[in-house]
Amino acid sequence: MEKILTGTVVLDLTRYFSGPQATLFLAGLGAEVIKIDDPATGDPTTFSPPFAGPAGVSFRRETPADMGIAYLKRARGKKSVGLNLKDPEGRAAFMKLVQSADVVIDNFSAGVADRLGIGYEALREANPAIIHCALTGYGSTGPERHLKAYDLMVQAAVGMMSITGQPDAPPAKAGSPISDAIAGTFAATGILAALLHRNRTGVGQSVDVSMADCLFALMFDEPLDCYESLGLPLRQGNRIMRFSPFNAYRTRDGWVVAGAATQDDWSALLRVMDREDLAADAQMGSLSWRLANNAAVDSLMSDWAARLDSAEVLRRLNDAKVPCSPVREIGDVMQWQQLRDRDMMTPLWNPLAQAAVAAQGPGFPIKFSASKAAYDAPAPLPGQHSREVLMALGGFRASDVDDLARRGIISGA
Repeated sequence: MEKILTGTVVLDLTRYFSGPQATLFLAGLGAEVIKIDDPATGDPTTFSPPFAGPAGVSFRRETPADMGIAYLKRARGKKSVGLNLKDPEGRAAFMKLVQSADVVIDNFSAGVADRLGIGYEALREANPAIIHCALTGYGSTGPERHLKAYDLMVQAAVGMMSITGQPDAPPAKAGSPISDAIAGTFAATGILAALLHRNRTGVGQSVDVSMADCLFALMFDEPLDCYESLGLPLRQGNRIMRFSPFNAYRTRDGWVVAGAATQDDWSALLRVMDREDLAADAQMGSLSWRLANNAAVDSLMSDWAARLDSAEVLRRLNDAKVPCSPVREIGDVMQWQQLRDRDMMTPLWNPLAQAAVAAQGPGFPIKFSASKAAYDAPAPLPGQHSREVLMALGGFRASDVDDLARRGIISGA
């Protein structure tokens, strides 16, 4: 099956996680994603720890073939061109590529692309139909647009750290760099929307994506601004303020999560716990009372779960169709057949070692009935496609490419 974005050319100027996440999704959908890397420094994750190679995984390069695990994951399905954008000839070569491209994406700090001479206005002059995506910490407008930001700073800035963890606990970030991942997902969505708009109108445009905006947009579905009026602490632990019970409960041999989102869930839970005597209790039968007295409800659940093994708790809850799950360690997740059956764990190929390594990457998370979506190619060697791309997309002659390579303006050719 043909992929949805087959024939779409994306010039990728991004680094680290948020931008490469966006272009990884586009590559999975079939776009020709071309990483543009500085010949002198390359992609900073290519040879950054932790490494994976012939000797396994480690924090040090044990062999010359070791490469960064992050690079092996995030550069899958992409091409690599080494091109010095700070050199006038390198910038001119890039603009030739822009003339044949559909999308340019960067995650420079606000204003950097303009200073390099490759901001949206310059791109649009070279190709009026171009889609440009700028992915920054705080957006391209506003008083703090120039501040540098990583995931931790964004989680702190929008209040995520103030609501993560148990009440009275210190600020804590989410266990994964969620603002990076979310911003990358929104950036891919914005690019797809802009491509659809261009298909309908013929008009290109710039897409402004802020990590802070994206994380706040998802976080603020919760009425956090009303918590004080409701007498609730901002840190709710594993709870959701609208449901009770809704938490993690210790069993005899582990932990499970369970929750009642509806009155039917609550009635089923009472039957499972052999506490149908509470069905007629005016207090326990009221969601408003349970929310205000959640500690009493949690105590009821905890006492019941603590007497049973996890497998038995889950069997009873699933039989009653009460939402639940074991709390899996990552080792258990890697063996979970549900994810394996959906191809969500794929081997990583190291192009230097010419072999699969002892690490895996995520598969493409969306399944289509009439289209293929997957990361068909491994991460490229740095500059592997410089000659191919410059000649095919930029119209350069072989002698031109050789000359640029001799003078260090491009690499890998």
